[in-house]
Amino acid sequence: MPALHACLPLPDHGTARSARRRVGVEVEFAGLDVPAAAEVIADACGGRLDGPDTGAPRESIREIHVRGSRLGDIRVELDIALKRQWAEDLAASVLGDLIPVEVITEPLPRADLPRVESLLRTLAAAGALGTHEKLAYGFGIHFNIELPDDDGAALVATARAYALCEDWMRRADPLDPARRVLPFVAAFPHGLVAELARAEGWAPTDLARAMATHAPSRNFGLDLLPALQHLCPDALSGVPEDHLKGARPAFHYRLPEARLGAPGWSLAYEWNRWSVIEHVATDPDLLAALAADWPAHQGPLPGARATWAARVEARIAASALPARMGLDLRAPASDSG
Repeated sequence: MPALHACLPLPDHGTARSARRRVGVEVEFAGLDVPAAAEVIADACGGRLDGPDTGAPRESIREIHVRGSRLGDIRVELDIALKRQWAEDLAASVLGDLIPVEVITEPLPRADLPRVESLLRTLAAAGALGTHEKLAYGFGIHFNIELPDDDGAALVATARAYALCEDWMRRADPLDPARRVLPFVAAFPHGLVAELARAEGWAPTDLARAMATHAPSRNFGLDLLPALQHLCPDALSGVPEDHLKGARPAFHYRLPEARLGAPGWSLAYEWNRWSVIEHVATDPDLLAALAADWPAHQGPLPGARATWAARVEARIAASALPARMGLDLRAPASDSG
């Protein structure tokens, strides 16, 4: 996978340009409480502390906003949502630092991602701990990447590219053990990938119906439900209501890990893995070849998924994509476990 420290641009999707597309970043970590993390952010990026809990005793603060920072408004919160204060208090006291603090930016230009990277280094220096620091940690980074168009063609192509490349991505850089057992970043089920391999000419409504049938959940490495709820909410009947938490014109990419402070790891590395997926989506010959190959590499034999992952890597390596992106397809030399 691309091990560059520059955040690569996203490709244009036909006539839909990507230069002005924005991305919101969500980062989970332990080691700092909400007030401490907010103070580090304000010191590093400016801004003032605000929010519903700023006047509460420090130990009970669950949410603070850093308003008007050089990265816009940033929310810092304890990543727990049990809908009852007593339940949140009990969970926080029992689980302790297994419940991460989460930093959430507003949508930013891609050019601001290096500044987010710098902020993560500052948080790590101040004591923020990534998912590699303890076996029980399972912390992630989420990118909320604006859709390149509003007719859904890019959404369908990108969903196909991700589904066909997911085994390769997971085997090229395996998830931390704690994240593998958590339900939040599951792989797309076989039935959905089979549908997407045959999805030439699909509209967003077709994708929404396939999701409702095979994968009616947000808890995948790529959460497509917010974008589908934005484009075609009526096609999502059958998806549980608690998984339809807000329509927005964005990919919700949940697979990346928060390895703050780990040698060789960077936010750019995780961003560039996503950029690969979008480049596959905009290469119709490569996407068609992967879709045609997929059925022959499925079956009950042990190692079928590894064989498919190797086939994906070979297809990408033989295409024009690595040269076009300047890619090194190796994973970074970091300890993710």
